[in-house]
Amino acid sequence: MKNILVTGGCGFIGSHFIRYLLNRYPDYQVVNLDKLTYCGNPDNLKDIAGERRYRFVQGDIGDPELVDGLLSQDIDCIVNFAAHTHVDRSIAGGLEFVQTNVYGTSVLLESAHRVGIRRFLQISTDEVYGSVETGKSSESSVLAPNSPYAASKAAADLLCRSYFVTHALEIVIVRSANNFGPFQYPEKIIPLFITNILEDKKIPLYGTGKNIRDWLYVQDNCRAIDLVLHRGNAGEIYNIGAGNEMTNLELSRSLLESLGTSEEYIEFVADRPGHDLRYSLDFSKIRGLGWSPKNSFAQDLAYTIEWYRQNRWWWEKLKAADSKNIR
Repeated sequence: MKNILVTGGCGFIGSHFIRYLLNRYPDYQVVNLDKLTYCGNPDNLKDIAGERRYRFVQGDIGDPELVDGLLSQDIDCIVNFAAHTHVDRSIAGGLEFVQTNVYGTSVLLESAHRVGIRRFLQISTDEVYGSVETGKSSESSVLAPNSPYAASKAAADLLCRSYFVTHALEIVIVRSANNFGPFQYPEKIIPLFITNILEDKKIPLYGTGKNIRDWLYVQDNCRAIDLVLHRGNAGEIYNIGAGNEMTNLELSRSLLESLGTSEEYIEFVADRPGHDLRYSLDFSKIRGLGWSPKNSFAQDLAYTIEWYRQNRWWWEKLKAADSKNIR
């Protein structure tokens, strides 16, 4: 699998994964297909723009002619990161989430089947399982998505399963916990809170701040995705977690302490509709392949904070362009 089509590669996780692949595998070539919506940022891959093994194509995964043409160019496998991902935006209007996350995935699958692509890795989310009050979600847990975003990702996962069963397309799905790290669009909670504090602004915390999430460093996620791409069994799903479960209030306090500020910066705001209380993944399956997180949450969070300190040019430009700053 030396020739890989990565979709949505100018986004947060996709850009990290492209850089990871090119650094780890000197003989690999990557084509990056990205529509460049608001969170698809070419600056995320500015440092490899001249790399001969990397090619960027601006376009929509929902364009069958474009996808067919790219897949006919000796592509071995697809890694599909392309998605609208922000829950709040999906609540404000879910149609574009269905268009990209469901229809776009369908176009990729149909083209992959026609062309004869060897492997298709679908990037999914723990949100497809819905809120988990107790215990953990395993790969066989019932899907119970509660937002238009989560529902669109669950639908895409089921489409992938259908192409494995019906067409024997070599599908693998990963469902990861909340990612964090450099280059994350500043509408997400960690970069939003870091950059707001650096700008001496309040940090808006939904409800009581009791919602619980597991936090996975993006580079750890890239290593896990790479492992599943090469060693995961076709037709199977792999959860990727980190064991860093905490409430959003606990997360906020960690950020404030790391940045040397007080809890006066916290501004409790009205909760969003259908806000899932807790996500928690059983990720023993991916551990069974030999994967585990490298560093502690505190180490990775400290590095992330410092990256945003040192790269104001990157996030100030994005915040200026997104004046609504939807959270």
